[in-house]
Amino acid sequence: MSTPYPFSALVGQDDLRLALLLNAVSPQVGGVLVRGEKGTAKSTAVRALSALLPEVGIVADCRFSCDPFAPDPGCPDGPHEPGVGVSRPARMVELPVGASEDRLVGSLDIERALAEGVKAFEPGLLASANRGILYVDEVNLLHDHLIDLLLDAAAMGASYVEREGVSVRHAARFLLVGTMNPEEGELRPQLLDRFGLTVEVAASREPDQRVEVVRRRLAYDDDPEGFAGRWAEDEAAVRARVVAARALLPQVRLGDGALRQIAATCAAFEVDGMRADIVMARTATALAAWAGREDVLAEDVRQAALLALPHRRRRNPFDAPGLDEDKLDETLDEFGGDDGGGDNDPGPGDGGGGGGGGVPPQDQGPDAPAEGGAPAPGEAGDGGQPQGAGAGEQQPVRAAEPFRTKVLSVPGLGDGAAGRRSRARTEHGRTTGSRRPRGTLTKLHLAATVQAAAPHQRARGRAGRGLVVRRDDLRQATREGREGNLVLFVVDASGSMAARKRMGAVKGAVLSLLLDAYQRRDKVGLVTFRGSAADVALPPTSSVDAAAARLESLPTGGRTPLAAGLLKAHEVLRIERLRDPARRPLVVVVTDGRATGGPEPVALAGRAARLFAAEGVASVVVDCEAGPVRLGLAGQLAGELGGTAVTLDELRADSIAGLVRDVRAGNERKVA
Repeated sequence: MSTPYPFSALVGQDDLRLALLLNAVSPQVGGVLVRGEKGTAKSTAVRALSALLPEVGIVADCRFSCDPFAPDPGCPDGPHEPGVGVSRPARMVELPVGASEDRLVGSLDIERALAEGVKAFEPGLLASANRGILYVDEVNLLHDHLIDLLLDAAAMGASYVEREGVSVRHAARFLLVGTMNPEEGELRPQLLDRFGLTVEVAASREPDQRVEVVRRRLAYDDDPEGFAGRWAEDEAAVRARVVAARALLPQVRLGDGALRQIAATCAAFEVDGMRADIVMARTATALAAWAGREDVLAEDVRQAALLALPHRRRRNPFDAPGLDEDKLDETLDEFGGDDGGGDNDPGPGDGGGGGGGGVPPQDQGPDAPAEGGAPAPGEAGDGGQPQGAGAGEQQPVRAAEPFRTKVLSVPGLGDGAAGRRSRARTEHGRTTGSRRPRGTLTKLHLAATVQAAAPHQRARGRAGRGLVVRRDDLRQATREGREGNLVLFVVDASGSMAARKRMGAVKGAVLSLLLDAYQRRDKVGLVTFRGSAADVALPPTSSVDAAAARLESLPTGGRTPLAAGLLKAHEVLRIERLRDPARRPLVVVVTDGRATGGPEPVALAGRAARLFAAEGVASVVVDCEAGPVRLGLAGQLAGELGGTAVTLDELRADSIAGLVRDVRAGNERKVA
């Protein structure tokens, strides 16, 4: 087993380390979600946490980690008699993004269940994580059906496995820790709310801190055991502080004044439900215990709010999570009580250090950099997009207010990743038929299996009432659900589209479609064309937030290289088809249909469009032509693409009802 990186050797990331340690002190806080750009030690910190947790007592030989003093009466390995068990280190179980449902919840031996009538259950990762940590790296990329199972287990503290009338239940109480890069997509609100705390992390812009990070990482990679040994004393100190805080936790007093501040803060930020209030109370109590105090103070409530509320407050899908700290301080001052420490306001610059729980001890070594204020993160996710207006271009125009759209779906039946847009063959959904299993049987079609086995009963020497079933008789159920698609936006940013009011409406329409893609779990990409070339403003990604940011800063002006935009989009689809061949594309071209610049621009654009038609790519042209005289060029482009044209007004939900039928009908005629 490899030596983990020491928790106390982490540089910076005070909020991240504090959130993890608070969960170690009080597992009832409910876990932590770590959001941040790649390369910010998210996974390293989480993996290092398990070494700081106290050992757990379990029933010997129990695969479900039952507590020997209070064993689960329904444990599949039970019943267990209460008594002294054995101790082992707290377990951290990693859930891979591509895990199957059976790997998560466990699986039954279907053949033995049918032929012998026995429950032969193989536990999954939820059983292994019971009374430990369940860690999901890139949790925002987890498939929806796995998220549903996690939600059920987190809500009930138990996992239920059912296969054709055979049912198994076991305890599944775990500390849920997830890491994610927001550029790759957001989490469903239901799962987001299951994380007790959330932390935003970013790489330090301070050169001394960055130097120390590199120095320590290189030293660890060269000699992991030696590096861990040099930090053993600091690790022991943090571990001892966690144990002491756990012992103190039951004695911490949460007064009425602090409770009023918690309730008022949750109400002021309009969070839904009561889970936020409960999490804040538990977090504030854990902060006081971590600081070695028996009373919860105002700074504890403030720090708890900064950790527990940003991902719960009401916000638009494209808004970054966060809290208005001035509003938070005003609320705490207004509702401060005598026993809540209302006069101990730490000020908006206090990030939780000092008496409000503080940060874990670190940087004890001789080479530790001096403490310094970390600069505010810069504008992330720009990817080099131009921010100012150069020669011949206009300043970026703000998008109009987005509106609700109805679904644009790809015709036919796909096999892509689970989502909510187009029809597809999936592991979940309504049963439409059966087939022979390829590999492990996951969804048994009972009627088809019995029908396949019935003609052979006499030849197999059946004597009793039981059905003699062989593996060749087993049939896998085929199911139909919904898939996510690749929605590639090809946006005209040329001078012909640059009237400020019209471009604002265009951006509002694209933003509305992006919102629809966010809700339907699609990947999105953005190609823009203007001047003399086309650019991939955003390669295909699950982060519609990034696409919205690029759209907002999109400059306009210049000629209309329509052919270049279409050819660039065709190249993007070709590359993405190699990476993710099962995900079907939907191309949305936003243009007035004009083509200028270069020799024969209209003919060249037509030839580029016919490439999409030849490959059967579903497409929609959003016609942005304005004025009393309309040339109908966008409609002609839609015909060349083999798709459908729709005006900006028709794009709204009330007018788009017939558009899906038109897209499907047009593509079905093309296929025929």
